Amino acid sequence: MDAVSPSELSALRAALLNTSGTVPLHDRFRALFTLKSLKNDEAVKIISEGFADHSALLKHELAYCLGQMKLVSALPVLQSVLENLDEDPMVRHEAAEAIGAISTPDFKAVLTKYLTDPNRSVRETCEIALAKIEWDNSEEGRQHLASKESSDQTPAYTSIDPAPPSSKLLSGQPKPDDLSESTIVSLRTTLLDISVPLFQRYRAMFALRNIGTPAAVDALAAGFSDDSALFKHEIAFVFGQLLSAHSVPSLLNVLQDASESDMVRHEAAEALGGIATPEVLPHLKEWMTREDSPRVVRESCQVAIDMWEYENSGQFQYANGLESVRVEATPA
Repeated sequence: MDAVSPSELSALRAALLNTSGTVPLHDRFRALFTLKSLKNDEAVKIISEGFADHSALLKHELAYCLGQMKLVSALPVLQSVLENLDEDPMVRHEAAEAIGAISTPDFKAVLTKYLTDPNRSVRETCEIALAKIEWDNSEEGRQHLASKESSDQTPAYTSIDPAPPSSKLLSGQPKPDDLSESTIVSLRTTLLDISVPLFQRYRAMFALRNIGTPAAVDALAAGFSDDSALFKHEIAFVFGQLLSAHSVPSLLNVLQDASESDMVRHEAAEALGGIATPEVLPHLKEWMTREDSPRVVRESCQVAIDMWEYENSGQFQYANGLESVRVEATPA
């Protein structure tokens, strides 16, 4: 990321916070991801201001980005979001997940407090975040971090996930025997076993993501039968990372299911926008404009259409908020 001048930073803030009242939501998202890429405390401060917004979708994305930046300066605002019982549970869940991503042991007490939260998604997220912090500080976790930092390989996925892949796939580069039917069947069994702790099921989920074959996608799609909205939303998120056209039918089924949780449908919409095959666009447009479409689904479809257009364009990168700022600042 190029150096950002104070005026450019101010323009990114104005775009994210929509100070003019005229910035489309998808452009606010682009400004957000540009700020995320700066990875500094000033960007954290600007992103944190966005929690005053009325859009649960935007605020959920703010929390996600703060977690991915992995800066401890974000922890106080994430704690305040988690502790705000009047906030949308989707936003609170993402704040808890972000605390887990930053993985500071001192914040385990905050997460523990909400293991009995009235909202299931918040409870489950705190459970997983606590397990992640424990794992990060285990011998296996420390060895994994050390190997990542010393590796010359670029990982296939650079996100900080809520759980690491199952142990044999920690490297992120599946070996030939990892692609075997027996491995996928074993991971699928763990993924779908509700008697297994959620953290372990998530590890199976991210291992299947790393395998990424059509058979692995089918195993992941079977998870949409679960009764946990949090679990299903994470599968949709993983499909958005995989960008496999093989997942499109299952994602369309989720988006079109009006009885499904908004949290799951929103994630399916954004995954479809990233996959960006021709057949998904009419469905995104439909659910962006339908009167019976919940706000978070409508807004997700709006953002997903922007993602679809980006994927089908010649643009270099999605997080290009600085580009528009610099164009506007260039004399005619």
